[in-house]
Amino acid sequence: MKSTRYKLIVAAMAATAIGITPLLYTVSFAIHIKVLIVIGSIGISGFCFYFLTANINKEIQALRVGLLNFKDGEYSSTLVCTSDSEFSELFALFNATADTLRIEKQWIHQRELMLDKVLQSTPDVLLLVNADNRIVFSNVQARRFFNVQQRLEMSLLDGLLKEKPRALSDMMMENKEGLFTLPLEEKGIETWHLAKGMFLLNNHPHKLFILKQMTRELNRQEVSVWKKVIRVISHELNNSLGPISSLLHSGKIVGKQNGDPRLVRVFHTMEERIDHLNQFVQGYGKFAKLPSPVFDSIHWNDILAQLSQQYSFKLTLQEPVALQADAVQLEQLLINLLKNAHEAGGPPEEVELVIQQNTAQVIIEVLDRGKGMSESVMANALVPFYSTKANGSGLGLALCREIIDAHRGHLVIQNRKEKGLCVRVVFE
Repeated sequence: MKSTRYKLIVAAMAATAIGITPLLYTVSFAIHIKVLIVIGSIGISGFCFYFLTANINKEIQALRVGLLNFKDGEYSSTLVCTSDSEFSELFALFNATADTLRIEKQWIHQRELMLDKVLQSTPDVLLLVNADNRIVFSNVQARRFFNVQQRLEMSLLDGLLKEKPRALSDMMMENKEGLFTLPLEEKGIETWHLAKGMFLLNNHPHKLFILKQMTRELNRQEVSVWKKVIRVISHELNNSLGPISSLLHSGKIVGKQNGDPRLVRVFHTMEERIDHLNQFVQGYGKFAKLPSPVFDSIHWNDILAQLSQQYSFKLTLQEPVALQADAVQLEQLLINLLKNAHEAGGPPEEVELVIQQNTAQVIIEVLDRGKGMSESVMANALVPFYSTKANGSGLGLALCREIIDAHRGHLVIQNRKEKGLCVRVVFE
């Protein structure tokens, strides 16, 4: 920038010298006078150009500083032109460009904040891995999934997968996508879906992993299908039980009139089975039409007093336990679990109810010392209509799971190490 100004001054001085030298041949001054005239003219020309280009120097310097700010990503500075010259137009164009870039930067910043908020708030696990198998981006759910407190960026994916079940590493390290299950001690078996994407970032290949928890959604779909089946069965049974009950009533009257005890006994047995079938239909209708929970603070003393009137149990309550839930549905849940524990075949005095709370969860466990469950029974324990009891309806645990899902919790069934069963309910 300085060299340009000095070049202009030198060019002006040279032009002055070239212009005045031929004129000196027309006058009869002494040679030293002519030299002084040339030097003086050149000096005056240089001084005048130095003075006239002073503002140009400042304006060029201002443009230089402004462009350096652009280079550093700073768009808040503006230029003010003190002279009415061509630079005023350049300064106006610079300021307009700065305003446009500043608005675009603010918009991009807002979009980045919004995108980061969305990525960090999503319940899905997100991992972006570069070609060296190092994680360059992860969200909060990813840290929770891998049970790591610090950020995962620059960690090797292989190292994280060493602590996870083999099913996960097989899915992520191989070219596989779709559903897979993970055995977790506290949550039983979870179903996950893995999706992958390949793209270039800064001209380098990257791979995006998206892990979605599907257990609750699959359970919801399964329960929805069962409810539709139950509604159809209940409708057909009700249509048949009405006429049968009417005919049965008439048959009992005829039997009494004829005085045939065998006929009376037959009709009595039929009446008992129809009553049982009506209770069966009403029970499944209750499961199919479970109302949405009404959340309120749970008063444990009231619920425990109601439970103790129906079943005996040892109580372990780590107070205080704060829970927002539907009291009626919670009581029905605990009644079903205690009923199953008493019917498990173990000593009644060994049935135990444990209620505790940690930082973010309320955990309820019903323990017994019965026979436990085989793998096949445990796999179908939550399926409606499935029961290993002679007079069981297969409704109890299915209704429990429906209540827990409505409360955004989860149910885990595990055999105890020595003997018996542990049914754990976790409210988050």
